[in-house]
Amino acid sequence: MKSFFGENTTLSVFIGLLLLFILTNLTQQVEGQQTLSIPPDSSRWELEGQTKVTEYQGRKSLMLDGAAAIVKDFEMRDGIIDVDVATPASRGFFGIQFRIADEGKNAEWVYLRQHKSGYPDAMQYTPVLNTGLNWQIYNGEGFTGAVDIPKNEWFHLRLEITGAQGKLFVKDMEKPALVMNDLKSGVQKGQVALAVLTGETYFSNFEVRQTPDVAWNRQLPPMPSDTLTKWSLSPIYDALARNPEQPLTESEIKNIKWENVEAESPGFVVLYRYFDAPHPRVTFANDFSKRLEPQPGMKMVYARTVIESDREQFKKLYLGYSDDVSVFVNGKILYRGRSAQYFRDPGFLGIMNPENDVLYIPLKKGSNELVLAVSELGGGWGFICRLTD
Repeated sequence: MKSFFGENTTLSVFIGLLLLFILTNLTQQVEGQQTLSIPPDSSRWELEGQTKVTEYQGRKSLMLDGAAAIVKDFEMRDGIIDVDVATPASRGFFGIQFRIADEGKNAEWVYLRQHKSGYPDAMQYTPVLNTGLNWQIYNGEGFTGAVDIPKNEWFHLRLEITGAQGKLFVKDMEKPALVMNDLKSGVQKGQVALAVLTGETYFSNFEVRQTPDVAWNRQLPPMPSDTLTKWSLSPIYDALARNPEQPLTESEIKNIKWENVEAESPGFVVLYRYFDAPHPRVTFANDFSKRLEPQPGMKMVYARTVIESDREQFKKLYLGYSDDVSVFVNGKILYRGRSAQYFRDPGFLGIMNPENDVLYIPLKKGSNELVLAVSELGGGWGFICRLTD
C-alpha cells in the first residue's frame, strides 16, 4: 500500500509540474502576443532629430521631420505594426524601421515617398547595411511599388513581419500594397522605430504586437548561369587619393589583403555588407553643373576575379554598378563610367541592374584577370557582372 501510495504521489507531482509548464508556456505566448499601444507623448519613445508632440487634424500626434522615434526596451522578430499617418509635405520619405540592430547600423526599412504618389516607386523596401541604404541595388518586384499617398489626411499603415518575409498594407488592410519576398539585412531580431528622412509627417494610434516566430525561409531569385560570382575585395580607400584610371601594379596586387566573397542572387556584390557606408557630400545633387567636380568623402574598393578562356577571343560583359567604376582586363583599363543619382541627367536615379552598360572584353587563352575599381556616392554600393559569348 505504501509503495502504491508513493507511486501515485510521484505521478501527481509529475502531472502538476506538467500542467505548470503548459500554463507557463501559454502565459508567455499570450504575453508575447499582447498588443503594445504607445501614445504620442509616451516615455516609451526614444526621440532623435526634429520631433514634437502636437495636435494635428483633431488628434494628438507625434510629428517627425528628419527624425526617428524608437520604441524603448522592446525587440521583435516577427510581429504586426499598426500606425495612422498624415503628412502635409509635398516631398518626403516616411515609414517604419524594424529589426534595428548593432546600435542602428543594420536594419530593415520600408517607407513611402509623397512626391512619388501613384508612381512605380511610391513605396520602397531597403535593407540598412552598415548605416547605408541600398535602394539603388534592391529595386523592382519585392522592393518598390505604386500606391496613392493622401495629403493632409489620416490613413493607416500596417506592417506584417513573418520570418524572412514582410507585407506592407496602405489604407487597404485586406490586400498588401507591397510584398517583401526576401528581407535582405540578415538581422532576425531588433528594435522598431518610426522614421522620417525628410518631410513633416504625423503619427498616431501606434500599436505593435509580437507573433509566434515562423520558419526562416529565404526566397532568393535565381542566379543566372553566366554570372561572375567569385570575387576578391580590397580594403576601402579614399577615392580622391587614387587615380581611378590607373591599374594596380603587380606589387600592389600582391601586397593587398584581399577578402574572398561570393555574389548573392541574382549576382549582386553588395559592398555595404563588408564596409561602413561612407556618406559623401555630393555637390551635384542640387547643381547639375557640378557633376564632374571631385566629390569629398567618396570611397573606392577594388574587386578582382579570374576568367578562364580556352582560346583568344572577345566576350560580352554585362555590367551593373553603383556608382562609379573603372574596368581593367589583364592590367589595362578598358572602361570608366559613372551611374550615380542625378549624374546622367537631373532626374536620373542610378538604379543598378545587369544592363547598365555593356563591354566587349578581349581575353587571352588561359587565365585572365578582371579588376573593377568601384566608388560610392550614395544610395547603395555594389556591382553585378554577367559574361556571355
